Amino acid sequence: MQYFPLFIDTQSLKVLIVGAGDVASCKLDLLSRTDANIRVIAIDACQDVLNYAQSKRISLALRAVNESDIKDCDLVYLCTANTALNERLAEIAKTQGIWANVVDNPKFCRFITPSIVDRGRLQIAISTAGAAPVYARELRSRLESWLPLSITPLFDFIAERREEVQQRIPVFKHRRVFWEQFFNRNASRFDSETERHYQESFASKSSIGELVLIDCSTPADLLPIGAMPYLQKIEVTYSKQPVPFELNELLRRDASFSCSYNDESIGLRLAAGESCLVYGDTDEVLGLARRFPNAKYLKPGSF
Repeated sequence: MQYFPLFIDTQSLKVLIVGAGDVASCKLDLLSRTDANIRVIAIDACQDVLNYAQSKRISLALRAVNESDIKDCDLVYLCTANTALNERLAEIAKTQGIWANVVDNPKFCRFITPSIVDRGRLQIAISTAGAAPVYARELRSRLESWLPLSITPLFDFIAERREEVQQRIPVFKHRRVFWEQFFNRNASRFDSETERHYQESFASKSSIGELVLIDCSTPADLLPIGAMPYLQKIEVTYSKQPVPFELNELLRRDASFSCSYNDESIGLRLAAGESCLVYGDTDEVLGLARRFPNAKYLKPGSF
């Protein structure tokens, strides 16, 4: 993984953009939504950049950039048409510990800006590490059409009630179940029924957990698409052998692992409403499937 995704708190963040053409304008379209303090330096500016300056969203200096300008900032976007200038300023930024992005020149980029789906508190960043930005934009378009605009007020609603939920449900595991039940009722919409779904979720009892079975002869890349919702709920993985990296990547990051288990310990977890995965050889998995008839036995292909 060459690029590690991070979400930066933009409050008090100082951003410098060198250049004020169409490329800089595209950067501003995203950066202007943040709380960052944005400064632009350029000899000439396109109308869109001028509009940002006239609205007081950015400070604009219409002059040539100086080396001394590359200081006292956190991020620098170098968007001029002068490749040599961009590279020289990027090197200066590097020596000062300032992260720079040189448009269309990954070699001189300390960071890259991903394709972003913006739904208020819900942010989705998509990157192909510069290999296929057109595909990243296509994927973003698909996600934009799939995620309703009502997700923005929905997550505002949730944020306002997080403290109440923490007070009423002090145990983290139970809070997770509460939110799962809320989303099962409400889905991703925000309407007049959302408050009722929220209140009803407090009264719901924990359901019986799910047991997922995968035998070691099944490669992770051949699991059915429908397996993902089950795998993302797994709280404990049982296996007496190493779990392949490819499968482990599909599981929740905070899932625990145990190589010691039996029917009784699995049953206790399920009764407590937890989701468990057993990864083992075919005979072991088939035996568990017989003893736990409600288990989800994931095999290559569709369910």
